[in-house]
Amino acid sequence: LFSGLEARAAANFKVTMAYVKDLKTPQYFKRYQVKYRRRRSGKTDYRARKRLVAQDKNKYGLPKYRLAVRFTNKDICMQVIRATIAGDIVESAAYSHELPKYGLKVGLSNYAAAYCVGLLIARRTLKKFGLDEEYVGQEEVTGEDYNVEAGEGARPFKAFLDVGIKRTSTGAKVFAALKGACDGGMDVPHNEKRFAGYDKEGKELDSEVLQKYIMGEHVAEYMSEMRDEEPEKYNEHFSSYVAEGIEADDLADLYPSVHEAIRENPEHEKKPRSKPADAKKWKAVKLTYEQKKANLKEKLLALKSA
Repeated sequence: LFSGLEARAAANFKVTMAYVKDLKTPQYFKRYQVKYRRRRSGKTDYRARKRLVAQDKNKYGLPKYRLAVRFTNKDICMQVIRATIAGDIVESAAYSHELPKYGLKVGLSNYAAAYCVGLLIARRTLKKFGLDEEYVGQEEVTGEDYNVEAGEGARPFKAFLDVGIKRTSTGAKVFAALKGACDGGMDVPHNEKRFAGYDKEGKELDSEVLQKYIMGEHVAEYMSEMRDEEPEKYNEHFSSYVAEGIEADDLADLYPSVHEAIRENPEHEKKPRSKPADAKKWKAVKLTYEQKKANLKEKLLALKSA
C-alpha cells in the first residue's frame, strides 16, 4: 500500500513523450505528383472509371457504352456515353425537365421520375440505333426483374451503369433509372438486390413494393397522410401539386399515361434557332488597310487644324 505522499505523487505523475517533428524532405516534394483535377474536386472516381472505360483487347476498338446517371436537387440527367482517346462522346441524353412534355409536370426528381427518365433514354437510344422495334422491353409495369433477351437480328444494346460517386444503397434512385432503362429494352447488367422492395433476410424481391414505388404510390400515401393530419403543411410542401390540381388519387393514372407517351414519341425535338437581330460584338472589328489609311489621314488633319 502507498503512503499518502506516494499516492499523491503517483496521481500527479504524467507520461510525456518527446516532440517528434514531421519532416517532409526535399525528395518528398520533388517526387510529389498532384492527383487529377476531377479527383481533387471529388467529382470522378477514377478507379471505377478505368473499369467502365477499358475495353477488352480482343474486341478491337468496339465502343464500350456506359449509362451515366446524375442527380441534382431539381433534375435527373442520364447519358449514354462512349470513351475515345480524344474524349468522351455522348450518344444520347435524357433529362427529367423533359417530362412535362409527356404529361408529368411535378415531382421531377423522385423515384417514379427516375424510372421515367430511364425509360425515355432507353427508347431514345434504341430508336437512334434502329433497335426500337425489335427490342420493345417490358410494356406493363409489374415490378418484376426484367432482362432483355437477344432476338433473331441484332443483339440488344448493352451499356454499363455509371453511378459516379453516389452511394449504391438498396432502394437508391439510381436503380430506379436502371430499372426504367431495362424495361425500355436496353441491356444493363444488374441483379435485383438493390431495387426498392428487396428483402435482405429472405433474399428475394417483393415486386409489389417495387411496382408501388415506380407508380408513385408511396408519394400518394404520404400526400394523403399529410393532407389529413397537417393541411397547412400539405399546401406548402405539395404546392406545385396543388397548383396543377393533382390529388393523391390522380397519381395512379398519371404515371401509366406518361410511360405510354414516352414510348409513342421518345425523340428529342430541337428548338429552332434564329440569329438575333442586333448581334452583339465584344471584339473590335478588324479594319482593312484602306480604312486604317483613312483613319490616319483624319487624325493628321485634325492635328494640323488644331
